[in-house]
Amino acid sequence: MTKVACIGECMIELRQAPGGFYSRGFGGDTLNTAVYLSRLGIATDYITALGDDSLSEEMIAGWQAEGVNTSKVARVPGKLPGLYMIETDAGGERRFFHWRESAAARLLMDLPQTGVILNSLAAYHAVYFSAITLSIYGEEGRARLFAALSRARQEGTRVAFDTNFRARGWPDLDVARRVFTQAFETADIALASSEDLLPLWPGETNEALLARIVSLEAVLKLAEPASIVRFKGAAEEVRAEPPAKPVVDTTAAGDSFAAAYLAARLTGADPIAAACAGHHLAGVVVCYPGAIIPREAMPAPAKVAQ
Repeated sequence: MTKVACIGECMIELRQAPGGFYSRGFGGDTLNTAVYLSRLGIATDYITALGDDSLSEEMIAGWQAEGVNTSKVARVPGKLPGLYMIETDAGGERRFFHWRESAAARLLMDLPQTGVILNSLAAYHAVYFSAITLSIYGEEGRARLFAALSRARQEGTRVAFDTNFRARGWPDLDVARRVFTQAFETADIALASSEDLLPLWPGETNEALLARIVSLEAVLKLAEPASIVRFKGAAEEVRAEPPAKPVVDTTAAGDSFAAAYLAARLTGADPIAAACAGHHLAGVVVCYPGAIIPREAMPAPAKVAQ
């Protein structure tokens, strides 16, 4: 059975509601991808650290209900998950506030069980992580993770990196550029976007951005509804079909694209077909509010894999 590990952080989400109230949920880029991978029939483990509190228990129960394996979730007594709040203005523009400096997930690379978790990565067919994953660890933590990913690759595990970039998570752009370059060198598959890369390398063309990605397989999602897929030295543009319904929320568009792309590649599809699958699922996800759409709204797996 094909098995994937997703590494990262899930946080408590407070979303603005009518009357000055907030609704509570959970959110995280790699967690969203893990849920969609599971829904697409890929056995998926989520690797993170949580506290021993009731909210952490609620998170784990929710992930398990989605079929995501949580046996690699480290528990840190006395710690809590991070928290973020979303405010939305009259035009629908979102603003985020974060409280995550002491979150349990930041300690994942420094725990007594860290070595066992990292050594287990070689047992997966693929390991997926994002730039947000890297941003929550310090230099030593990132070094441990990169070393473990390199060892796993030597054992045949495919490594996939998503360039989900949030400037607030990095001390400065020079550090981010250096870490991104190392991530590209470590990954077999890079899932990038011009939106993520242009803040790091302003003014560069799509071709120049792709040239910075040394991963053998790369997808660069564009500002328009399309992507450029590069594989075995050849690049091809893949256009996205217009969504069947009005777009209401772009949250998790990239996370769901990554899930459908990886699911397709891991089940034998070529990169072009995988990008079509990614665009298709993302085009459904943006028609619903929130990161995780209702299960009944999921496209049929056979259609997604085309």
